[in-house]
Amino acid sequence: MTVAQTATLPEAPTGATAAPPVRRRRGGSPGGRRERPNWLAGVLATIWLVIVAVPLYYLVAASFRTRQDYLSTSPLKPPTDPTIDNYVTVFEGGFLTYLINNVIVTVATVAIVVAVTVPAAYAVARNAGPLVQRFFSIMLIGLAIPAQATIIPVYLLITQLRLYDTLLAIILPTAAFALPVALLVMTNSLRDIPKELYEAQTLDGAGPFGVLRNLVLPLAKPAITTISVFTALNAWNGFLFPLVLTQSESTRVLTLGLWDFQGQFGTNVPGLLAAVTLSVVPIFVLYLVGRRYLLSGLTAGFGK
Repeated sequence: MTVAQTATLPEAPTGATAAPPVRRRRGGSPGGRRERPNWLAGVLATIWLVIVAVPLYYLVAASFRTRQDYLSTSPLKPPTDPTIDNYVTVFEGGFLTYLINNVIVTVATVAIVVAVTVPAAYAVARNAGPLVQRFFSIMLIGLAIPAQATIIPVYLLITQLRLYDTLLAIILPTAAFALPVALLVMTNSLRDIPKELYEAQTLDGAGPFGVLRNLVLPLAKPAITTISVFTALNAWNGFLFPLVLTQSESTRVLTLGLWDFQGQFGTNVPGLLAAVTLSVVPIFVLYLVGRRYLLSGLTAGFGK
């Protein structure tokens, strides 16, 4: 005779009720509570957007006005009779020559800075020797030295090298003063690369140049983009070195060209603003292309 045993679950205590299942709301916290919107951040962001957008709107709108329309109507009112005569006048005044010179100076300066900074930062990040670290410390001293304090020695060096009144006289000092910041950003970025990746490349038989080409360059794209954008901004907007180290119209860049347009047009503010608008467009496009890498490049190395 067999006795069938049945398993029974323990009974719940008297008066106890089963807890309902916890449901999560979409976009909410695990406890079902929604996050409160940050109204202060939204208000401040809106104020900042207005502060930035209104001058840009004024700049573009005024460049399509006639002088009479600019002097007789509100500056924030849309142009009643838009015209492109201001842009035609700008190009007839030699703007294209200044633009080409500015592009040459900017591209050459960025190329020099990137070509020098990447291998130098790689050496600093991978070599803890006192000589390399001393070189790095000396380079960073350049962060505390303004260009205005060295303009006379720079002028003497440029004249001794027979480079006065050439585009190279603008390129070399601009690149030299951009190197400390670029080296700092690039070194912090390369220090973020795990040592295991360097060791894996070495075990695979890659030499220093192989590691630089196969590992460093692909992983350092955000930092390279960051230093390229900031170096391009400094070179594009540079005024001191072009003013002191050049004098002929053939070597004039946009910053000096805008200065001349101000004298040429006199009180023709729409014509001057048309030249400013054209000078802003290339560097604004460069920022739009590289903005996705800027934040990651600037914050490299600060998480350690």
